[in-house]
Amino acid sequence: MSGNCSGNCAGCANKEKEECALNECLGRIRQKLVVMSGKGGVGKSTVAANLACTLARSGRKVGLLDVDVHGPSIPRMMGLSDARPEADENGRIIPAEACGVKVISIGFMLDHADDPVVWRGPVKIGVIKQLLTDVLWEDLDILVVDCPPGTGDEPLTVCQTLAGTGSSAVIVTTPQQVSAEDVSKSINFCNLLKFQVAGIIENMSGFVCPKCGEVTEIFASGAGEKLAEKYGVKFLGKLPVDPRICASGDAGSPFSLENGPAAEAFRSAAAAVLEGMDC
Repeated sequence: MSGNCSGNCAGCANKEKEECALNECLGRIRQKLVVMSGKGGVGKSTVAANLACTLARSGRKVGLLDVDVHGPSIPRMMGLSDARPEADENGRIIPAEACGVKVISIGFMLDHADDPVVWRGPVKIGVIKQLLTDVLWEDLDILVVDCPPGTGDEPLTVCQTLAGTGSSAVIVTTPQQVSAEDVSKSINFCNLLKFQVAGIIENMSGFVCPKCGEVTEIFASGAGEKLAEKYGVKFLGKLPVDPRICASGDAGSPFSLENGPAAEAFRSAAAAVLEGMDC
């Protein structure tokens, strides 16, 4: 509050109303799981989509919120590229649904998939909060949030908005040390904000032969486990490289619902996440 404002102006009233709507929405979501990484290209959206589908398959009511404003890939990965969510009679957005997961993404609002989103920080912050309060999430056991890489506007807004009981982050890394160094920034980011870290997933750890199914390490491995040990957080597991994961993402059919070592690794990681949740 500043200037001559007494707290009774229209702006203050609107802000209070927005905060009440946000608190009401968040109060209906038991657990909020933010998937993030300090490094791009680690397969974070793949992890978010497959975690959401696996958790839904376990019987939980799950939502998936894509806040990667400039590169939304969740619609394609969930087979919802052509989805255009509508609003109910109260103006609340009805999320799209796939694999038992309620899904919202900026990608649904674009006329064309290759349209760029050219927004500065304040606009992105406002839109992210709208995607939480103006969407008809209803009662959820878990809301999975897919963040863009880094520690900028989007993850900062999400973590500050969701901070509190029932909120935690899954940090995604790859086996290489260069990735681990950047991912350390995400862990320290969470520590700075006092945002709980549910654990670390090491993606692209080993290669699954499409012919025999054997897993062979093609990169150095163990970076995720070392990070977990260094920072005293849980290691949630390794996810191997499988050519079918890429194909399933392009086809909009989450791979974790299939069979094989990579799919089983996704399910194992989801089970490890659930161990620390009250749902």
